[in-house]
Amino acid sequence: MPELDGARPPRTADLRRLQEAAAQCQGCELYRDATQTVFGSGPATADLFVVGEQPGDREDRAGEPFVGPAGQLLDRALREAGFDRAHLYLTNAVKHFKFVRAERGKRRLHQKPGRAEVRACRPWLEAELRAVQPRLILALGATAAQALLGPAFKLTAHRGEPIASDELVPAVIATVHPSAVLRAPDRDVAYRAFLADLTAARSALD
Repeated sequence: MPELDGARPPRTADLRRLQEAAAQCQGCELYRDATQTVFGSGPATADLFVVGEQPGDREDRAGEPFVGPAGQLLDRALREAGFDRAHLYLTNAVKHFKFVRAERGKRRLHQKPGRAEVRACRPWLEAELRAVQPRLILALGATAAQALLGPAFKLTAHRGEPIASDELVPAVIATVHPSAVLRAPDRDVAYRAFLADLTAARSALD
């Protein structure tokens, strides 16, 4: 897919300037239907850089990452693992909401972004990483993990393991997306496993 105007971030480490520029991004077709670009949120001094797949319906409307049900579960797990969200940087591999409309009603249903869309957003993710320079990335879900570690990365084989990544930061830890916990047949078991991965991330920073 050819890049459109506004697809590249400016050469700056200023997160505010990056966010303003990202609001004009037309690097893939997702901007046409999304309400707005949902850029990352958090301090430039964050040690932990959390990456999800893409904004959901709530995030698309609010313009903030992780404010819906999955974000609420993430907040709970972060607190229990010993993190303060105010000190973390949270973003997504894709900055626009990809969805299909339900056959009946006005509901917008999440649709997994394709590789071309992840690739189009990659420069923005890299710009955020250069601005923040975290010590550790926590990748939430296979899409985020593969955006960072390559399409061959298998979440099921390496979940919760610190993976060396000299190109990005010292290490990446991948786990499931909190929305997967909400969908799990046994949510309590899924949540405990998710919390264990976040606790491993906490230990990696100590």
